[in-house]
Amino acid sequence: MRGRLAGFDPRLVSALLWGAVGLMAFLALVQGYALVAEPLVSIGRAMLLSVVVGAAATVSAYALEHRIAEWSARRERDETESHGGDGKSKS
Repeated sequence: MRGRLAGFDPRLVSALLWGAVGLMAFLALVQGYALVAEPLVSIGRAMLLSVVVGAAATVSAYALEHRIAEWSARRERDETESHGGDGKSKS
């Protein structure tokens, strides 16, 4: 992503993209429910709620991304050490 996003923090871009995914997923769920049953909320309220869900997803992704990456790296390192460091599965 060197072109247009060269000056932005990759962690921030990732968090914003996760927020967009959360926003769209919530809208898809509200629309799906409206097709199966009756609408839960009006379209205006659904949009407002989706913005709240998207913002919560953005903040959560930004706050947790480095912790999840550290946890994943630690888990990978521990699994490699438990296999004798040869990189092969013992199963």
